[in-house]
Amino acid sequence: MQDRRQYRRGRTYLGGRLAFNNQYCAVDCLVRNMSRNGAKLVFEGSVLLPGEFELTLPQKGESRRARIVWRQQDEAGIVFFQPDAKGVVSIEMARQIKRLETDRAALRARLAELTGSA
Repeated sequence: MQDRRQYRRGRTYLGGRLAFNNQYCAVDCLVRNMSRNGAKLVFEGSVLLPGEFELTLPQKGESRRARIVWRQQDEAGIVFFQPDAKGVVSIEMARQIKRLETDRAALRARLAELTGSA
C-alpha cells in the first residue's frame, strides 16, 4: 500500500476529545499517530461521527478543526483544516489568550497598588 501523506506521522498516545453539534456532543478517543496535517484516531467500540468536528488534545493544550478522510470499525483517519494557516487561532487558544490577558491586567493593577505608582 502506498503512503500518500504529505508529512510523516509520529507515533503518539494522547487522549483526545471530538466535539461537534455546536459543542453539545463529545466523543473521547486516543490519538495513535499525528503529523502537522492529520492523525489516526482510535475509539472504544463503534461510534457515529459527523464529517467535521473539533479535536481537542488537553495534554498539548491544543484544539483543531478536522474532517474524516477514512473510517474503519473503531478507527478513523483525519485531516486538519488549514494546517499552516498564519493568524488563525482556535477557539480554545483564543479563550486561553483572553484569560491570560485578564490575569496580566490584574497583576499589573496589583503591582501598581503595592508600589504606589497608580
